[in-house]
Amino acid sequence: MTEMLLAIDGLTKAYPGVVANDDVSFRVAPGEVHALLGENGAGKSTLVKMIYGLVKPDAGQMSLHGAPFAPATPHAARAGGVAMVFQHFSLFEALNVAENVALGMEDPPKLRDLAARIRQVSEDYGLPLDPSRLVGDLSAGERQRVEIVRCLLQDPKLLIMDEPTSVLTPQEVDILFETLRKLSSEGTAILYISHKLEEIRALCDGATILRRGKVVASCDPREKTARELAEMMVGAVLTPPERAGRAPGAVALEVEGLSVASPNAFGTSLKQVSFTVQAGEILGIAGVAGNGQDELLAALSGELKAPRDAVRIGGAAAGHLGPVARRRLGLVAAPEERLGHAAVPDMSLVENAVLSGWLRRGLAKGGFINWTLSRAFAEEIVENFDVRTPGTHVAARALSGGNLQKFVIGREISQQPEVIVVNQPTWGVDASAAAAIRQALLDRAAGGAAVVAISQDLDELLEISDRFAALNEGRLTAPRPAQGLTVDEIGLMMGGAHGMEVAHV
Repeated sequence: MTEMLLAIDGLTKAYPGVVANDDVSFRVAPGEVHALLGENGAGKSTLVKMIYGLVKPDAGQMSLHGAPFAPATPHAARAGGVAMVFQHFSLFEALNVAENVALGMEDPPKLRDLAARIRQVSEDYGLPLDPSRLVGDLSAGERQRVEIVRCLLQDPKLLIMDEPTSVLTPQEVDILFETLRKLSSEGTAILYISHKLEEIRALCDGATILRRGKVVASCDPREKTARELAEMMVGAVLTPPERAGRAPGAVALEVEGLSVASPNAFGTSLKQVSFTVQAGEILGIAGVAGNGQDELLAALSGELKAPRDAVRIGGAAAGHLGPVARRRLGLVAAPEERLGHAAVPDMSLVENAVLSGWLRRGLAKGGFINWTLSRAFAEEIVENFDVRTPGTHVAARALSGGNLQKFVIGREISQQPEVIVVNQPTWGVDASAAAAIRQALLDRAAGGAAVVAISQDLDELLEISDRFAALNEGRLTAPRPAQGLTVDEIGLMMGGAHGMEVAHV
């Protein structure tokens, strides 16, 4: 039998009111690409945090190279040969690549020598980087390269990757997979967390499936379909979203020559963006992170003001209006960032329901909140959108990412809007919650709403969209019918390939 690189035996970790990991055991061999699968809240993050020394287990043991392994800190984990690339990058935008890499090293060499090593390692693994470039000027894919190269400089024996392709174009995913296969061939094991099941099937040799903190199955993902993997994760049969046959109605949202400066020094300004969305239609907008998605949502929601006629809602000029006035006209929005933007972490679900629902649901009168109606509204969202929570009194931060996302989307859809704008509607959400959110958007479109879905998940956009466009450096390609588009065509649109028609003057 092949000697195991990492052996996990009976790891258990409990927090007040929940057992995050319950007697978890699995093995990873040298050079193996091993997937860790499960719904939001299944215990994946807690498990990898224990392996990386961020969390101490309550029970159980780990071994690395056959020796006991119990890192008390990430420093100890790295010293043992474990590296981790997190889903959310930990980089300083005002520093250059070499400076960022140095900050992540225990004993960095001189910057000149480090820059040479970065160039060499990045070229060896097909991830070219210029050490002198400011991180704030890098694309999301290039920023991920910085994180990966920083790990590779440690010569890791186990590389943990959390949702690594969520910010990449299809072409960049191919490059990343080539790098990971090269690492695997050299004996580095990779523990891979992703909700993109087709990627798991294409890349991984083995998989451990968690449900509610316990290991419920292990398999070779190459021998399973994506649906079979999803059903193993959720413990139920999943049905694909249903599209109701509908004829688009009148234009509900019209954007013409929208140019808005980004309020973020490292953001992306919008440049002459134009499109229309009809009632009953879903327009899918793709793009790698950092190409103007946040700015587009802000300009449509009213958080960023624009020229009066650049945005029209139901025929009414709205570019100059703020969020409340646009909600009055029938447009609601759900931003990408759940905690801190879409929801206030320490406020209860009832209070968060009031924040955006008070106007259209009549929850306030004369400056006073009707708490009875507000609680009923929050309970309606929880029931209709299957939000798993002990009650509407709990704080938003107490919910898992998937459940909070269902609450946020449900809060907006439950206001019966004429126009819905969502950014990353299923970001980091498991298969079951993602299916529920997509179905809710389809149902609202079938009910006559115009929907703008901004997402980096191409499968999602192709599944729900009637028409498709892509953002690149703040410019929007001309919308095209989604039916018949290939992933390669979409990747080129997202990458701003020459020759693709772009909707700007």
